[in-house]
Amino acid sequence: MGPIDLVRRAALVAAIGFAALVAPVAGAQHFMVGAGKCADCHKAETAVWEASKHATSFKDIHRKPEVKDIIAAVGGNTNMRRNEVCTACHYSNTQASASAAPSATSGPSCESCHGKASGWISLHSDYGAGAKRETESPTHKAERIRKAAAAGMIWPSNLYDVAENCLSCHGMGRADVPAETIAKMVAAGHPAGSSFELVRYSQGTVRHRFYPPDVTKNAQMSVAELSRVFLTGHAAAFVQTSAATGKSTNPKFQQTLDQIKSAARAAIDGVKGQVPEAAALLARPTEENAKKFVNALASKDLSSQVGPKLPAPSTYK
Repeated sequence: MGPIDLVRRAALVAAIGFAALVAPVAGAQHFMVGAGKCADCHKAETAVWEASKHATSFKDIHRKPEVKDIIAAVGGNTNMRRNEVCTACHYSNTQASASAAPSATSGPSCESCHGKASGWISLHSDYGAGAKRETESPTHKAERIRKAAAAGMIWPSNLYDVAENCLSCHGMGRADVPAETIAKMVAAGHPAGSSFELVRYSQGTVRHRFYPPDVTKNAQMSVAELSRVFLTGHAAAFVQTSAATGKSTNPKFQQTLDQIKSAARAAIDGVKGQVPEAAALLARPTEENAKKFVNALASKDLSSQVGPKLPAPSTYK
């Protein structure tokens, strides 16, 4: 788990023919450049972030009384801002250059969700010679999107990747932290993640949907769109909890996994009649099957089936 920073390069870049332009130096590691680099072009989005808990928690999260016990369970540096397990989710560890030491300069920010930007930020903001976003050609835009994704950017349109990334911090499993460590953190008072649901957590204080034709409006999703988000979040959770099951003997850890997985299974099973790919995901909860399921949702309006299950806006975080 953890913000997704694996570079999608060689095969994809070669396939789209931009290897000479976007392939990083072999072995190069991408790093966070900081929210300030995004703010110049994304002022409205930055304003939303600055008012969110992702940004404001930076000021006092290390002062919470339970932090000492949680860090003791994690092990490592006793300073939360220097503990690698803590900083992976609670801070943005930015660098001035690839060789510079990382520093926790803010709370979770743009790159925590969209990927470490050193490899893609210049690609993402290149609209073509002499062009602006409003005048960019459709062909160049398609190429720009592909190139930035190949360099590690997680686009909002890649909904499964977004969900998977959210769960990397809000869920119960991550590849770089042993399950027993997570279990000890939960036992020491760290939130277990069982309350996370993608619609509730993405459509509240963190929502930043400033899209054409009106880029001044923070657009709300339709019920059909929310239904796809709801099912996508549960698909990612089902894969994650299935992979983590049995990796810790801690009863609370397993109980929480079972709770999350049960809710996910019920959500996916509820649309099995309309989405045949649901059956394969339930039988074999892999990322491949989950993405097939999510891709199948794009052509369907499941408002009548899922709408009644959506969280009330009053419960949005």
